[in-house]
Amino acid sequence: PGRPGGSIADDVRHYLLVALVTAGVTFAATPVARGLSLRLGWIDRPSDRKVHPKPTPTVGGAAIFVGVMSGLAISRVLPFFDGLYEATSELGAAVIATMMIFVVGVVDDTRGVSALGKLTAQILVAGVLVLLGVQLLWFYFPGQGILSLGPDLAVPLTVAWVVLIVNAVNLIDGLDGLAAGIVAIAAMAFFAYMLRSPDGEIDPSVAALLSAIAAGGAIGFLPWNFHPARIFMGDSGALLLGMVLAVASISGVGRQEPAAGDFPVWAIPIAIPLFVLAVPLLDVALAVARRVRRRTSIGHADKEHIHHRLMEIGHSHRQSVLLMYLWSTLISGCALAVAYINGRALVGTVVGAAVVLGVALPLALGRIGRHRRAAARHVSRPVAVEGNGHAPLPEPAARRGRR
Repeated sequence: PGRPGGSIADDVRHYLLVALVTAGVTFAATPVARGLSLRLGWIDRPSDRKVHPKPTPTVGGAAIFVGVMSGLAISRVLPFFDGLYEATSELGAAVIATMMIFVVGVVDDTRGVSALGKLTAQILVAGVLVLLGVQLLWFYFPGQGILSLGPDLAVPLTVAWVVLIVNAVNLIDGLDGLAAGIVAIAAMAFFAYMLRSPDGEIDPSVAALLSAIAAGGAIGFLPWNFHPARIFMGDSGALLLGMVLAVASISGVGRQEPAAGDFPVWAIPIAIPLFVLAVPLLDVALAVARRVRRRTSIGHADKEHIHHRLMEIGHSHRQSVLLMYLWSTLISGCALAVAYINGRALVGTVVGAAVVLGVALPLALGRIGRHRRAAARHVSRPVAVEGNGHAPLPEPAARRGRR
């Protein structure tokens, strides 16, 4: 049994309802946002640092914003979440923060904002979150118990975490459907972890609710954004989804102590967001290291992100996106396996199989892609012409066979 008066399945249905409403509204609102973008001239045009070949409407984040607000609105009227809204101000803070970051994204999509200006705005929004009560106040650390963070650590760590997650999602938005799919996978994995409860009950949770909303918004937008994309989410969508994930992860940190097991250190709540967002966070780390090494601005755009590298070594646009989906799913699955499974051998088997699959499949697909392109180049070579300027006619099959 779950909460008094209801089963676990009934409790999960409340979260699924919120996710479905968010996804449905986002899906329905996306063509409206596309039409508005075309009418107002909000078009993302091709350039040297972009991979899309033709002008494409942007500001798809407007549809995601409507979907996210709809999900929060439906959760407000569900009795299951009544106590949640009464007990914490985090959901109200999430509403204000998402509105603010959405405005920043729209301005950047339509008028352009410098990297420094965008970073300043992100820090401002993170500061508003802190003032409204969303902070990393404590977390559980194996061997030390619950560690409480004073304001001198809580505030800068919270701001840094928000800026990191928001930019991770924004930087990964380089191929059609990539950011939406990665956010959906990460949000679903974090949702699954936040449902975990030592007493077997499912209580209302800000982290689980926001994760469900983030997953719904990303899934609802994905059909319109998958390659070939009919609309881009733009910074308005990427920053928005990143903010929802950031608030969800901050709220979830320290909510639950890890269950007894062989590897409790890997199951602590502070590690789960790092695992489920490992792919975009790794991309951020590599981008920063690359730009620092070259002594260029950290905000300088380039075409050397992980997804660009995958395309360079032989993968198609869709293959590159699907491979990054695979990596994100495998890493998130390993994180959940470590958190839930009590057994060194079984956990090691799961992680080892994930590593083998994550390495072998991209190599095999890359080899196939290179062979196909080589064959295509061979076929497309100009046919040698004879002296009269015409290509030689093909010989009859019988004559060819006699040679």
